[in-house]
Amino acid sequence: MSIDYNRAMAKQVLFIQGAGEGVHDAWDSKLVASLERELGESYAVRYPRMPGEDDPSYPAWKAALIGEFDALEDGAIVVGHSIGGTILMHVLAEEPQRPRLGGLFVVAAPFIGEGGWPSDDIGDGKDFSERLPPGIPVYFYHGLDDGEVPTAHVHLYAKAVPHAVVRTLERRDHQLNNDMSEVARDIRSLG
Repeated sequence: MSIDYNRAMAKQVLFIQGAGEGVHDAWDSKLVASLERELGESYAVRYPRMPGEDDPSYPAWKAALIGEFDALEDGAIVVGHSIGGTILMHVLAEEPQRPRLGGLFVVAAPFIGEGGWPSDDIGDGKDFSERLPPGIPVYFYHGLDDGEVPTAHVHLYAKAVPHAVVRTLERRDHQLNNDMSEVARDIRSLG
């Protein structure tokens, strides 16, 4: 068995899918393909299938995420799309970090709480800045033509995480038109 040394030394990226029937294979796989293409061989993107994608449960996704975190090395990057980004934010705010993450990138995520969407099993996100791991760079992206999650949600996240970088993208939909070039650029900028 031979090991590709360059691939073994690649920086880890964990991509968490959104929710809906067939999203992992038919939709978010295109975001992952764009991210892999844009990042190149210096990065290894892991794309696990989340449990019950057509009807996500916060406790089930939280357990799956904690298992994924256990496989990450210090400096790993985490990316979440749509409800996957929402759940990722909440899990990171609730759980002690192992490993120390290199960055959090959230794309087109619904905000849970006042001004956003209600949830029976996800708490309000208004106090994220106090609960996220200290020192983690946070980036939010939202397409201005998103027909699924209103653009107002990214501004609610901006209030909840004042140190975050917020990018609203013109003529981009909920899937950012399957173009993750801005996300990849920001990931690479972290070194």
